[in-house]
Amino acid sequence: MSTETLEKKSVQRQPMPLYKVLLHNDSNPMEYVIEILVQTIPQLKPTRARSIMMEAHTSGTAIVILCAQEHAEFYSASLNGHGLTSTFEPDC
Repeated sequence: MSTETLEKKSVQRQPMPLYKVLLHNDSNPMEYVIEILVQTIPQLKPTRARSIMMEAHTSGTAIVILCAQEHAEFYSASLNGHGLTSTFEPDC
């Protein structure tokens, strides 16, 4: 009877790529934008939501959150569903 040793190949896992959820400036009232951001993104506090809203207001777009693609799709769709303007893209 022969004994063979099988070599275990190490598998290097690549981290999942992150995606940026972007908020675009639009004509919604500022307080409404803050309210929807806090409702939609569980970890956002009102002070951070206000900063994001102001950045979008002054520069045209703001990064809301970096997350996995599936979450980015969900967050962006949720924001759009509340009448905000949002997109998502890979974080390069």
